[in-house]
Amino acid sequence: MQSSRRGATLALALSVLLGTTAAASAASSQVPVKLGVLADMSGIFSDIGGKGALEATRMAVEDFEKMPGGDALKVEVVSADALNKPDISSGIARKWFDSDGVDAVVDLPTSAISLAIAPLVKEKNKVALFTAAGTSDLTGKACTPNSVHWTYDTWALAHGTADAIVKQGGNSWFFLTVDFALGHSLENDASRVIQTDGGKVVGSVRHPTDTKDFSSYLLQAQGSGAKVVALANAGGDTITAIKQASEFGLTDGGQTLAGMLLFLSDIHSLGLQTAQGLQLTTGFYWDENEKTREFAKRFAARNGGRYPTMNHAGAYSATLAYLKAVEKVGSPKDGAAVVKAMRDAGTFDDPLFGKTSLRKDGRVTHPMMLVQVKKPSESTGPYDYYKVLATIPAEQAFHPLADSVCPLAK
Repeated sequence: MQSSRRGATLALALSVLLGTTAAASAASSQVPVKLGVLADMSGIFSDIGGKGALEATRMAVEDFEKMPGGDALKVEVVSADALNKPDISSGIARKWFDSDGVDAVVDLPTSAISLAIAPLVKEKNKVALFTAAGTSDLTGKACTPNSVHWTYDTWALAHGTADAIVKQGGNSWFFLTVDFALGHSLENDASRVIQTDGGKVVGSVRHPTDTKDFSSYLLQAQGSGAKVVALANAGGDTITAIKQASEFGLTDGGQTLAGMLLFLSDIHSLGLQTAQGLQLTTGFYWDENEKTREFAKRFAARNGGRYPTMNHAGAYSATLAYLKAVEKVGSPKDGAAVVKAMRDAGTFDDPLFGKTSLRKDGRVTHPMMLVQVKKPSESTGPYDYYKVLATIPAEQAFHPLADSVCPLAK
């Protein structure tokens, strides 16, 4: 009896040892992947990206790990505050690539930062998932084989919002433009649409980032006589400008206010009483379907009750697509090969953006939506802010590949 017990004990110990060895072997065979979320964690764009972008990236990693083949990768996520400065962001990214083993960067909060990072990821053969920047130059003259521009761009915003407003009779425009790459690109792309549709731009004025007093700019806009005053800015600047335009009675005087780049978090900060009636273009709205609602509820539970912006959705979906491509390639080390695998996936049904594909110029195409902010009486609950006026098909939402100046598109 004692000998039998000893035998059973030895068999159990051997089984545990073999199981532990097998688990250790499986863990050691996992391919390490390191993602760096470089976002505005403390500035005027922190609500539209920031810690929410980090949380969305982590959600994508967790969801990938539950998928078939998800155990092939061992994914680590790190983060840093970009401080909205291209030089600081480039320094962080270079250190991540050279010393810290980061394979891909996510978010990149401004166009200027993204334009600085694009040549760096090409040089280091890493991957940039541009999910927060807007300039269409990222898939034009600044395109690289290592870059993926996911969520939106200034061409899509201009053709969604400006085209709709001109066709509604808003045929004369004045721009309040933030004086950096995003603002310039928004104004240029929208101006081309306005003029093509038979409208005209009667003037513009540029303001620095994080402007606290828009009074002099708004006076110029009022004095222009333009039917439409367009805000070619983002984040805190857009919120401040809209609030002060309301105080100035700009819309009471018959002018229309157009936000060329607005996010759900901006509407939440403004409140429906101030924001009602605004039209805008977005790539994502949390209340579009069951999949987007499920994601939004999970996100809000992890993010202090705040619902996701399209940039948060972009961070999630781009990360998920990237990890699937790494699993297919077998390694993250050749960034250009991973981006090619993302492109070779063809058109797929993304859970948040619908029918989605990656073009040769790095542009991710998916449907966009023209929406209008609801009146307070129309909203039935928290973050129930948008009425969808139109869905713009993917092939119409972004600039035609045939017109691209990206060398990769030729």
